[in-house]
Amino acid sequence: MKICRDIIERLKQWKDSENRKPILLKGARQTGKTWIMSEFGKECFEYVAEFNFDKTEELNSIFEKTKDINRILKELMLFTEVPIEPGKTLIIFDEIQMCEGALNSLKYFCEDAPQYHVIAAGSLLGVAIRRKKMSVPVGKVQILKMFPVTFKEFLLASDERTYQYVDTLSSLEALPEIILNKLELEYKRYLICGGMPEAVTALLENKGMQTVEDTLQNILDLYTLDFSKYASPVDIPRIDSLWSSLPSQLAKENRKFIYRIVKTGARAREYEDALLWLEEAGLIYRIFNVSKPGLPLSAYQDLSAFKVYACDCGLLRRLAKLSPEVILSGNYSYTEFKGALTENAILQSLVSGNNDVMPYYWSSENRAEVDFVLQFPTMVVPVEVKSDTRISGKSLSVYTNKFNPPFRIRFSMNNLKENDGLLSCPIPLTDWLYKIINLMTTGKNK
Repeated sequence: MKICRDIIERLKQWKDSENRKPILLKGARQTGKTWIMSEFGKECFEYVAEFNFDKTEELNSIFEKTKDINRILKELMLFTEVPIEPGKTLIIFDEIQMCEGALNSLKYFCEDAPQYHVIAAGSLLGVAIRRKKMSVPVGKVQILKMFPVTFKEFLLASDERTYQYVDTLSSLEALPEIILNKLELEYKRYLICGGMPEAVTALLENKGMQTVEDTLQNILDLYTLDFSKYASPVDIPRIDSLWSSLPSQLAKENRKFIYRIVKTGARAREYEDALLWLEEAGLIYRIFNVSKPGLPLSAYQDLSAFKVYACDCGLLRRLAKLSPEVILSGNYSYTEFKGALTENAILQSLVSGNNDVMPYYWSSENRAEVDFVLQFPTMVVPVEVKSDTRISGKSLSVYTNKFNPPFRIRFSMNNLKENDGLLSCPIPLTDWLYKIINLMTTGKNK
């Protein structure tokens, strides 16, 4: 099954741009970077010249000898059966972290040969760059982030009619009950498989839930092997402990990250490098507390208070050993972790839908906590997350009384509605949030 990825449209815009720079594609392992580069090449170019620096180590010598792009291209032609022609050929550098010379060459492609289309990616690229002290040619590449499959992309593949209904919303009106019910079912299925393409495909092709579980477990096992292979010996057990602690960190009513949950007596300075490793690998998101919702939010962040989320809700569910049946049945004992899983999935949507810009969260002397705080160009908006139809709680009211925001957002499984500045948004519509906000504030589609 082919899953249509939104990033293809961004790559098409890049292809036609006059001020094009080589692309450096970043993202967690198994999110589909290699596939998307190849698929984009097949769809938009006459030829695709792919060079994998892990599979073909001889490629490295090309970049050790020269920085001259013409000579590099002549030698690259010896490793491909397709012509390398400006405007007709997509040049793919895969596993580029294995060759520092190739990474540096992106600068010269930008300066001396902008007529060529070059896109590069690598496994654990951020980790490799830091570990090998490699330098990215700043200002000479366009960094593009690859995320797991979003619910929006999942819905298009699983229920196109429902997707089309939602995607063409033109007014802020309650959804028909049949649409809301279909969205709820598909969202439960998405929480089970998450956004890793192989797991999504296994579920949508009805290969069985055990295949989905095995796929997710294989990815988790691969990540564990990466810890051992790419991290320093002192950080390996710390990275593993941090990663394994995510379910228990998020299951707390207050989801603030606490080091003693990782290990008794653990200190922040001992685990900072391990946290940074997981961030650079794209496996976690770290969002910080803000003391007040002022512009810019970064000026008010508290670096000692933060929450940590997984890059993918399906991996988080499998890491927690939560059975798919529990999600589908709505087991009453699943209440607390249901909130954590939902919050994680919503964060994924907020990050991927806003160009990797992290939200923050706000708390007040342990009396109230707003799950997310979003920064728009001229305003700051609070976001509350409720995992089902029950919406009791005082935190959003405390925030509203204290700061008087322009409007508020509450995600739940209730229907779409706006009332006195409070936007009630069904959780499955998170990927359409910015369109819905535009409908609410202007009454028009973007």
